[in-house]
Amino acid sequence: MVAGRDLATLPKAHLHLHFTGSLSVPTLQQLAEARDIELPDQLVDAIALEVPADKRGWFRFQRLYDIARAAVQGEDALRTVVRSAAREDAAEGSRRLELQVDPTSYAPSVGGLQPALEIICDEARVASAETGVQVGIIVAASRIRHPFDARTLARLAARHAGQGPGEVCAFGLNNNEWEGDTAEWDGAFRIARRAGLPGVPHGGELRGPEHLAEVAEHLEPTRIGHGVRAVEDPALLARLVDAGVAFEVCPASNVHLGVYPTLADVPLRPLLDAGAQVALGADDPLLFLSRLVDQYETARSVHGLDDTRLAGLAKASIEASFASDTDKAQWLAEVDDWLVGSAHDGPR
Repeated sequence: MVAGRDLATLPKAHLHLHFTGSLSVPTLQQLAEARDIELPDQLVDAIALEVPADKRGWFRFQRLYDIARAAVQGEDALRTVVRSAAREDAAEGSRRLELQVDPTSYAPSVGGLQPALEIICDEARVASAETGVQVGIIVAASRIRHPFDARTLARLAARHAGQGPGEVCAFGLNNNEWEGDTAEWDGAFRIARRAGLPGVPHGGELRGPEHLAEVAEHLEPTRIGHGVRAVEDPALLARLVDAGVAFEVCPASNVHLGVYPTLADVPLRPLLDAGAQVALGADDPLLFLSRLVDQYETARSVHGLDDTRLAGLAKASIEASFASDTDKAQWLAEVDDWLVGSAHDGPR
């Protein structure tokens, strides 16, 4: 293992984390017990999910996610998810967390879409004050629902738009990349942009660069969720880099969803060598059993990045966040402080 400074104290921003997927196994078990839900062994056996990168593999992933989501119902559960995510990120040095949620699945248990989002945003403000991690919310539509539903979510997100704690900072599109015609979601993203909400759709993970090009063309992203398959088309990668599109790279997720066979195969260095702005993310720690610091440890021990380059990744994550310029400047200075500290400060 490459020695270096304590990665848990490295100031950073966490820009790719899903709502229910952010939970730890013990917290999910507590929520399931409260609802008298019996969880399958696959969710509690401390063995990370591994599936092939095809529709069948995605179905297995989504089935487990849906079972977990059934335990996240009611106001107390929604608040628990936000609070737990903020606490986990505080322990890993995060200064900013942008937590992604499709409120549709939680709405029936609290009286509708608007109450669901209001509860989540309110708890994000509370958790920000409690933990010191500034929690913004990304509202994300789902590819397995109708594009008109996405427009409803975009309008809802617009009413809560802002940069600060507990405000909606961006609009996304997630779930199965094989579903739907990407162009049909352009209306929802136009609504979001008019409200000042940047687009952060998923793309370029399960499907290759041709699909990623469609996402870039029709949804005009500021950041791409994953985007790693862009390395298969250098011209596309160059266009995205030139356009200033940031990449939310989640190494553990890429491996456990079968996109790459090993962590060494995740194209982190090719993206960095191409000049891409990369923000590491954990995606769904509940299923992959790998949190944010683990992604930085992968960058260090598997991809050979030294502390200077790891600090660069942390700075890129902060710069790619949707926090205010004032907050970014403070956190960037804290990264510099980390870098000039002793390589033996704290545990490794």
